[in-house]
Amino acid sequence: MKVLVTGGTGYIGSHTIVELLDNNYDVVCIDNFINSKPEVLDKIKEITGKEITFYEGDVCDKQILRQIFTDNNIDAVIHFAGLKAVGESVRVPLKYYRNNIDSTLSLLEVMGEYNCKKLVFSSSATVYGKPKSLPIKEDFPLSTTNPYGATKLMIENILRDIYVSDKDWSIAVLRYFNPIGAHSSGLIGENPNDIPNNLMPYIIKVATGEYQKLNIFGNDYDTVDGTGVRDYIHVVDLALGHLKALEKIDKDNGIDFYNLGTGHGFSVLELVNTFSKVNKVDVPYEICDRRPGDIDACYADPSYAKEKLNWQAEKNIEDMCRDSYNFVNRK
Repeated sequence: MKVLVTGGTGYIGSHTIVELLDNNYDVVCIDNFINSKPEVLDKIKEITGKEITFYEGDVCDKQILRQIFTDNNIDAVIHFAGLKAVGESVRVPLKYYRNNIDSTLSLLEVMGEYNCKKLVFSSSATVYGKPKSLPIKEDFPLSTTNPYGATKLMIENILRDIYVSDKDWSIAVLRYFNPIGAHSSGLIGENPNDIPNNLMPYIIKVATGEYQKLNIFGNDYDTVDGTGVRDYIHVVDLALGHLKALEKIDKDNGIDFYNLGTGHGFSVLELVNTFSKVNKVDVPYEICDRRPGDIDACYADPSYAKEKLNWQAEKNIEDMCRDSYNFVNRK
């Protein structure tokens, strides 16, 4: 099977490409390097010993998408490309609506032109908004607390409508919880181009001395220690979930939605303390005001993905902390 991966040099995309290559998929990738670096392509080759076909470009650009589909007999698409920082989306919402919606519409239109109707979409647990209860199931009410989440929910609705209009489509929507960790080789991991928006890269920059302290946003949430609780999942487990989703859409038409998480929540302080213990490093921190759009707690009920995709997370929080730090020390 030949798979187009959009945003494939990014954090989750690069790990997914490694797993695709290790499982003998033929991979084509497009990325514009807004939040990644070209050397990731070399790292992927170093890990797998295999080449991919790469196009530098923007998924909003139908011309380059048509070139990709003309040059390659694409069987399915995994769509990662998109802006993803919650805080930034609150500050510059139009940037998120323009990029995330436009890129997806362009991709879907070109896929339709070339009769490629198998899609795995990178969604997010943010579509649950402030959940009514925990753990979160796929049939919970959907809402959003920030523009980033709103773009994911809009795209989910677009995908529902596409399937209603054309039952030849086969779509898996993967609602991620909080990916952290890195490949065991230490060659690829989360390495944002700008100031980190996610917690683990920030912890690492403090641990390595690049930043003086970690800002923890709020300690008055209704949680075990007052700091926000999230379901952290190892990025390699998450990547393997995409392979299971590909197998599913290759067999069955339809659209379905899956939580990819561990089913366990850890607070910010629990993550910081585990990172310090596992890696034997200090992570100084300071409590700051809450960020707009953040919620108390969020963790998955991943049983539906286990039932329908035969997938479940295997790695624990210690693995995630160890592999994250190993990536930085290896560079």
